[in-house]
Amino acid sequence: MAQNLSLPLLLPTPPPSKPLFLIQNHQHNPQSSPQPSPLALPQTPPPPPTITPLLQDLFLHQQNNPQKDPSQPIKVPTRTRTRIGKSRDLNRGKPWSNYRLSGKGQQVLQSLIDNSFDVKDVGSVLSELFESYKGNPDGMLDNLSVDLLAIIKGLGFYKKCDLALEVFEWFRSRENCEVVLNGSIVAVIISMLGKEGRVLVAASLLHNLHKDGFDIDVYAYTSLITAYASNGRYREAVMVFKKMEEEGCKPTLITYNVILNVYGKMGMPWNKIMALVEGMRNAKVAPDLYTYNTLISCCRRGSLHEEAAQVFKEMKLAGFSPDKVTYNALLDVYGKSRRPKEAMEVLRDMEINGCSPSTVTYNSLISAYARDGLLDEAMELKTQMVQIGIKPDVFTYTTLLSGFEKAGKDESAMKVFEEMRNAGCKPNICTFNALIKMHGNRGKFAEMMKVFDEIKTCGCKPDIVTWNTLLAVFGQNGMDSEVSGVFKEMKRAGFIPERDTFNTLISAYSRCGCFDQAIAIYKRMLEAGVTPDLSTYNALLAALARGGMWEQSEKILAEMKDGRCRPNELTYSSLLHAYANGREIDRMLALAEEIYSGLIEPHAVLLKTLVLVNSKRDLLTETERAFLELKKKGFSPDIPTLNAMISIYGRRQMLAKTNEILNFMNERGFTPSLTTYNSLMYMYSRSENFAKAEVILREILAEGLRPDRISYNTVIFAYCRNGRMKDASRIFAEMRDSGLVPDVITYNTFAASYAADSLFVEAIDVVRYMIKQGCKPNQNTYNSIVDGYCKLNRQEEAIMFINNLTKLDPHVAKDVECKLLERIAKKWH
Repeated sequence: MAQNLSLPLLLPTPPPSKPLFLIQNHQHNPQSSPQPSPLALPQTPPPPPTITPLLQDLFLHQQNNPQKDPSQPIKVPTRTRTRIGKSRDLNRGKPWSNYRLSGKGQQVLQSLIDNSFDVKDVGSVLSELFESYKGNPDGMLDNLSVDLLAIIKGLGFYKKCDLALEVFEWFRSRENCEVVLNGSIVAVIISMLGKEGRVLVAASLLHNLHKDGFDIDVYAYTSLITAYASNGRYREAVMVFKKMEEEGCKPTLITYNVILNVYGKMGMPWNKIMALVEGMRNAKVAPDLYTYNTLISCCRRGSLHEEAAQVFKEMKLAGFSPDKVTYNALLDVYGKSRRPKEAMEVLRDMEINGCSPSTVTYNSLISAYARDGLLDEAMELKTQMVQIGIKPDVFTYTTLLSGFEKAGKDESAMKVFEEMRNAGCKPNICTFNALIKMHGNRGKFAEMMKVFDEIKTCGCKPDIVTWNTLLAVFGQNGMDSEVSGVFKEMKRAGFIPERDTFNTLISAYSRCGCFDQAIAIYKRMLEAGVTPDLSTYNALLAALARGGMWEQSEKILAEMKDGRCRPNELTYSSLLHAYANGREIDRMLALAEEIYSGLIEPHAVLLKTLVLVNSKRDLLTETERAFLELKKKGFSPDIPTLNAMISIYGRRQMLAKTNEILNFMNERGFTPSLTTYNSLMYMYSRSENFAKAEVILREILAEGLRPDRISYNTVIFAYCRNGRMKDASRIFAEMRDSGLVPDVITYNTFAASYAADSLFVEAIDVVRYMIKQGCKPNQNTYNSIVDGYCKLNRQEEAIMFINNLTKLDPHVAKDVECKLLERIAKKWH
């Protein structure tokens, strides 16, 4: 069988019955049989002259390359492919410039991007632009179209997609709109919507234009296909492609390349991919280097190393020289196919083509294997290096050591380290940093510090990564005194900490909930003479916000305003979160008023934050106000914002309002996230229609999403709350089968439900089981059981349960028993 053969890539093999790309070279003699000639295909025509430079860049076509000798393959020059905005966008890396806009067009764009602009005034503003061209009908086609395209692109730059769509629709409603709305404008607006994740809106727009008789060209179709593909909606992308072909619109090379990439992402069978290639061949569209590279990439998922090798071979026969992408893709296929020998053949082919493999080449390949956890293959490559006379260096060994460390194979990592030393390869600071990380992440602090001491004996010096690694390890473990000790030792050694060091500490303490220490580190930063910048202040404010430390946040903000650093939208966003988490609602609302009034610029980030924090604090009126203000300013809400609206409506069982947001998401092309589904499940789990929570769980699975612990806990709660314990147990089993570990909330839900139904033996069995599974009960676990007894006026049994609690849970804290007794006393009286 073919899979049992191990043919080297470069050995001569019989040619395939039909090359991937082949045309029939029809002779004048009808009796003559067609002669195969690889890649002798006419190119697609250049774009029409009216297309903009941006779209010329997107839909760049190859020039005709007539064949001189039918018996020889064509040498097709490599085409330089560039992405939108990369090489021809004059605004790249700069603030938006009014490139190609007329004077009147510049005025219109400036009015539209003004934060005080009301979307209701779109018509009056655009009418002025329209009227300015009315007296010059000859110039309307070109100049007005250029202005409109530039305005839409400008609005896209300023993240005002909704406003751009309003502008487009206004022109579309004009009489003879097709005079102005050319294919370039349609393609750009569809591309913009795709980048916003609103592919359904883009699809609806294209459908309605087609319905109204607008001529949809290949560029508009390709933009929609790309939009679907970029948002992971591969099936819809394929459907658009098929619809496009049905309409008689001929795909370009770019279109085929996008669809080939989609097929690869979908894991399409190879015969389906070849059918697409056949269609490309029949359409006389010649492949480019990108096409071949994409085909090789399509072989990754199925480990189709033989097919990849065939594509690689035909690519070279067609006159293309493999580039770095080609070799990387082919190496990746062999890596996923676990075929290091064929990978070595690729390296030899690199050498034949003037790309001599070196230690760096092998290190890159070893790194790829190690990163994917293919450590046996990585070690095999290291052996092959030695066999061909390339000596592994410190980076080779350190890469392998890090790979084993990440896989949790400490013993193998240490063997690599010993082999490295035995080979006479001196470790560098990167090696020691990897060892420090390994021991630190395992909690082996003595070994970690031993490695740190060994750095000096080996003639190395700790670098910034060394100190940051030590600080991060101790900080993440909440070891305050050790953090202080390392920091002092760092200064004592004469090492001057950088700003990143302090930011690392602030973040580490913040994650551990050590907010006082985060403030202390900030003060030490000042004492060390390191001047904080905007990033430092925002990192500190984010840390304070997590703990609701609003007073400290205000002090930091005052310090920033005191000429040190100008606050930005992220600064005020963190302050809003600090007020919300600190339950300082009045301060939060006062800051909101400053934003609404324009005293603080109503940036989209701030308006979205207002939606989030008001929803979190269950302030319905304020949440709705922030959401409406966001839309009024022409900003597009994102998924977190919409999820916040669904959450607050769902908690209040406002089904109509929830459906209103869901319809909005559907109309605007937003794809629901797991958070969206979890909020809906929460709403139904507390309603009479509680069984729908499981229906939504099935929808999550059908969409290819992975439910999290919250998803399963919500459905378990829905069934437990309504006495459907068998269904709850079924979901519990499904949760464990999915690889998720039940938490204390999961078990508490069962215990509380059994206790509420007077099934105390079952409730206690749940506690016993959760302890056995390594899940520690909390106060709520025992509160629910005690409450169950008290509900039936069986206080004596409740007290007996508490007296025997240490037998059930030997590690129960003493204060838990005291609190339970106080709870009984309150209920008794």
